[in-house]
Amino acid sequence: MTTEPSKAPPLYPKTHLLAASGIAALLSLALLVFPSSDVEAKRTTLSLDLESPVEQLTQDQDASDALQATNGAAESPFAQIENSAEDTKETAQAQPAVEAPKNPLHREVIVAKGDTLSTLFEKVGLPAATVNDVMASDKQAKQFTQLKHGQKLEFEFTPDGQLNNLHSNVSDLESITLTKGAKGFAFNRVTTKPVMRSAYAHGVINSSLSQSAARAGLSHSMTMDMASVFGYDIDFAQDIRQGDEFDVIYEQKVANGKVVGTGNILSARFTNRGKTYTAVRYTNKQGNSSYYTADGNSMRKAFIRTPVDFARISSRFSMGRKHPILNKIRAHKGVDYAAPRGTPIKAAGDGKVLLAGRRGGYGNTVIIQHGATYRTLYGHMQGFAKGVQTGSNVKQGQVIGYIGTTGLSTGPHLHYEFQVNGVHVDPLGQKLPMADPIAKAERARFVQQSQPLMARMDQERTTLLASAKR
Repeated sequence: MTTEPSKAPPLYPKTHLLAASGIAALLSLALLVFPSSDVEAKRTTLSLDLESPVEQLTQDQDASDALQATNGAAESPFAQIENSAEDTKETAQAQPAVEAPKNPLHREVIVAKGDTLSTLFEKVGLPAATVNDVMASDKQAKQFTQLKHGQKLEFEFTPDGQLNNLHSNVSDLESITLTKGAKGFAFNRVTTKPVMRSAYAHGVINSSLSQSAARAGLSHSMTMDMASVFGYDIDFAQDIRQGDEFDVIYEQKVANGKVVGTGNILSARFTNRGKTYTAVRYTNKQGNSSYYTADGNSMRKAFIRTPVDFARISSRFSMGRKHPILNKIRAHKGVDYAAPRGTPIKAAGDGKVLLAGRRGGYGNTVIIQHGATYRTLYGHMQGFAKGVQTGSNVKQGQVIGYIGTTGLSTGPHLHYEFQVNGVHVDPLGQKLPMADPIAKAERARFVQQSQPLMARMDQERTTLLASAKR
């Protein structure tokens, strides 16, 4: 009698299995037709907020996971970036990054505080004897010992580790090099001649001329030059007001595509308290340069308005002022300019020094005679400039001394007096005599040079105003 093998009884009743299969099929169909409302809602929010990367990046992780599960990372650019970063990180961990090979024959060092040529040679692995060899090979090699903080030295070596070349840029226009040859090291200096081009600057004074000029891109020296050009008409110690404006066309020195300095002011316009002054630089046929108005009148006058740049007037001309030290009414026959100790004092005009020495309550004093009519006095100086002594001649604008507190003085300042035919007058109110205008023989040449500069300033100003209105 054969016995058929018995079948294993089912784990679940057949009716249950059929019901489960049906439910699974219905759920799959429902998921295909009706996606999860949570997933859809979060995806819509992310899609609407694509313009706000900060909000996208702060979405909760569930939203990011759900979005990738339904549509993949392609619908979330931030997810792509994050995934890419993670992939890169994992790859970097798996395969360490290999640095670009450095040139073993080239080394660069930056001069730090306290560095000498010997310490720099030591930093690149050269013995002290090499320094001696380099210095002894060429008399000019010692220029490499005149190191400046932040200066870069470039060393080139031979394959066996010997110094072959030493190079350094001393400035934007100058470099020095030592190159090894058969007879030792040879020194070479290369100087680049800059190209001159014109540039334009415009500024409006909000607080001070120096700050406004700096915002306009003018250097301190260029600002001083501008003040010097207009110093005959504008008293920069008391006349400057908020809202004053200036336009300047000046020379720029360019080397290797980089601005390395400035030259002369070519033309300028300064509006002070509603009145506009214009200056144009002109070089005559004899090679002498000066500044003139657009009409050809000289900007230069016999005297400059203020002998101290950007000082503050601390006391004015008065015949009945109470003296701050003597405590009694005493005429103040000049103007006091307060400024930091050591500030340069300039001669108001060409003349001969009648006195450079002590004079009672004035302390260290300089008195200058300007022709037969005018005389100026400068008191309370800290000291005199080199070469300024009794009997010497000085030029207008020449530094003759420095602000101090010598004599009867309560603080560092200049006491400045102005005399006409021996009579004291108020320097601030005195009308200054004019210098000679453009010679008739040079007027046509002057107009030919000045008109393009004036037109350039007008064009630059128009362009600037138009761009500001956009």
